[in-house]
Amino acid sequence: MTMDNVFPALNDRLALHVLTDRDWSRGRSTVEVARAAIDGGATVIQLRDKYANMHTLIEEGKALRKLTRQRNVLLIVNDRVDVALAIEADGVHVGQHDMPGELARKLIGPERILGISAGSMDEAIAAIAAGADYLGVGPIFATQGKSDAGAPIGLELLSELKRRYTTPLIAIGGINAENAGAIIRAGATGIAVITAVVNALDIAEATRVLANALTV
Repeated sequence: MTMDNVFPALNDRLALHVLTDRDWSRGRSTVEVARAAIDGGATVIQLRDKYANMHTLIEEGKALRKLTRQRNVLLIVNDRVDVALAIEADGVHVGQHDMPGELARKLIGPERILGISAGSMDEAIAAIAAGADYLGVGPIFATQGKSDAGAPIGLELLSELKRRYTTPLIAIGGINAENAGAIIRAGATGIAVITAVVNALDIAEATRVLANALTV
């Protein structure tokens, strides 16, 4: 399938993902973080909360859905297909230990975006076969934001996937303004960040700096 029929110029809209994380947000609310990130140029907000109960996730998700619609930004839910459907998110992102990609695709249907994490060529091939609209490739570098991220894989997989496939590649893991340009040159369509934005004192400015780095 191609999501270009549903979301025109999807690649451009996938440029800068900001993942929410209450552990790194300095006490700021999820909506406050998201609003500032969008002000700085985030094109995707991904609702990621490994600890919140269903009620909290849905309440936060509804608020993010309202905000992202107002600002014409994509809303993706990490892991929780049920929450993504409940809040009418634009899509869902699943990891290798979450719901299988094939089942996630079946549940969300063809009209929503499906992102799947891949840290190896075999995982990437399987994700594409499962119907992924984009791959979350990483961790590229060592990261503090995801305790279960595994060892960094570097840029080689990005470059190889870019040579083989047209599926958008979203790099994640240890990304900052200094290395973002090299990641895009290696073949990434966009980047996904947690601490580089969520933990920043000035979220909007941190996002703006990253967004500018993607164009260099």
